[in-house]
Amino acid sequence: MGLILLGSFADRPNGVAEEPAKPEEPEAKIFRPLAGKFPPLEKAHSYRGELVFVDHANRRGSIRVQGDGMFFRNDPHPFAMLPYGIVRYHGATADLRDVPLGTVMHVRAFLPPDPTISAVPVLPVDNKSKDANHNRGAGILPAENHVLLLEDEPSHCRREGLVWKLKEVEIKDNAGMIVAARLPKQGAGGKVEEEKLTFDAATRVWRGRECLGIEDLVAEGTWPADGKKSLDGRDVLLGITWKPTPDGIFTRFHISDIWLDDESLDRAAHNQTETHKAFIRARWMPAWIDDVEYGKFGRATVTATLFGGMDPSLYADFKKGSSAMMNAVENTLKHTHGAYGPAHMASRGSILEVIQTPGEPPLGSSGIQIRFETDLIIEGIRPGRVVRVRPGEWPQVQVPREEYLRETIEERFPSPDIFPKY
Repeated sequence: MGLILLGSFADRPNGVAEEPAKPEEPEAKIFRPLAGKFPPLEKAHSYRGELVFVDHANRRGSIRVQGDGMFFRNDPHPFAMLPYGIVRYHGATADLRDVPLGTVMHVRAFLPPDPTISAVPVLPVDNKSKDANHNRGAGILPAENHVLLLEDEPSHCRREGLVWKLKEVEIKDNAGMIVAARLPKQGAGGKVEEEKLTFDAATRVWRGRECLGIEDLVAEGTWPADGKKSLDGRDVLLGITWKPTPDGIFTRFHISDIWLDDESLDRAAHNQTETHKAFIRARWMPAWIDDVEYGKFGRATVTATLFGGMDPSLYADFKKGSSAMMNAVENTLKHTHGAYGPAHMASRGSILEVIQTPGEPPLGSSGIQIRFETDLIIEGIRPGRVVRVRPGEWPQVQVPREEYLRETIEERFPSPDIFPKY
C-alpha cells in the first residue's frame, strides 16, 4: 500500500499547540498547556458544580458552576476534556458516559491549549472575575474550560484525604436534612465550616456489601423516625447532587449516596474500574507521540507516552515483543483514520520496548513509554499528535459511528455551535 497520506489531517496538529501570540494575553500572566507537556495540576483553575449535559463521544459537556449567587440561575457552562484529562467516579477512573447527570463534580481546568480548534466556545481569559449579573455573581463562567481532572465528591475526598463528619440528622417520612462538615481524615486542620445537605427516601446507604435505604437506618434504630438526633461526627463519604430546593434556599446540595465504611466504597470503585477497563480495551489506550524515527518504504519506530489514570492491569498488557496496532485520533480521542473502525487504517507492528520513566509522573501521564515498530506508518502518527494503541491480546471490535471521524478534521459531530453563547 505504501505510505498513507491523508492530507486533510496533515497540516493541523492533533495534540495541544503552542500558545498563540496575542497582545491581550501577556505571557507572564496567561498559562496554556503546550504540546508534548503535561501541565502542572497546581496551575489549574478549580471550581465545582453540577453536571447537566454530556456529549460523551466528543469528551465534552456542561456544568452548572457554583458561585456566590443563586445556583439555579447559573447557565450551564461548557467544558472539554483535555486528551489526557481524567474523569473519576466513585473513586475510580471513568468515562463521561458513566457519570449520572446531576452529580456535583470538582473541576481542575485550563484555558484552551489552542483556541482555534477548541471543541467548546472560547471565552475572554478574565471571564472568571466578571460578575454574571441577575443575582448569579462572579466565577460561574470561567474561560478555563479544558479539564485535566473531573471528579465526583468521594473521588475528590479520597484523593485529598478528606472525610465528611456527620453532626446531626433531622428527619420526617424518610427525608430531611443532615448537618455535616468536610474535614481532613487525619487531624482537624483549619476552620470547620458546617453545611446543611438534604436527603430523601431515594438516598442510598452503603455498608460493607449491603445497599440500604433510609428506612433501614430508621428500622434498626440508627436514625430516628421523626425529629433530630446527634450523629457524633461519624466519618463517612458522600455522593452529592443538586435538586431544586424550597423555602428560598438557592444553593443547598443533596445527598445521593452515603458510604459508611471503606469496604463499601472500595466495592463501588472496583465495579467502576471493571467498567472502565472493558471500555478502554474496546476503544484502545490513548497516548501521544514523543518521537518518530523514519526508515525506508514507510517503516518507522515510534516512541509514545501512554496517558495516565488507568488501572495497572491495562498497562501490564503492553509487553516487549508483543504485537500492537496504533491509530491517529483527534484531540477528543475520536479515531481519525478508517472508514469502518479504528483497525481499518491503523499501523500494525510490534512493541520493541516498554520504558518506565523515573520519578512521579504528572497527572495525565502514566510515566510509561512504549517503542513501537511498524512497516506502514500513517500520516497521523508524528510527534505532538495523539493516538490510541491496542496491544495484540485486546479484542478487536468496531466502535459506533459517533466515535470516529472520516475525511476531514472539520467534521465535528456535532459542532461546537450546539453550546449557547451566554
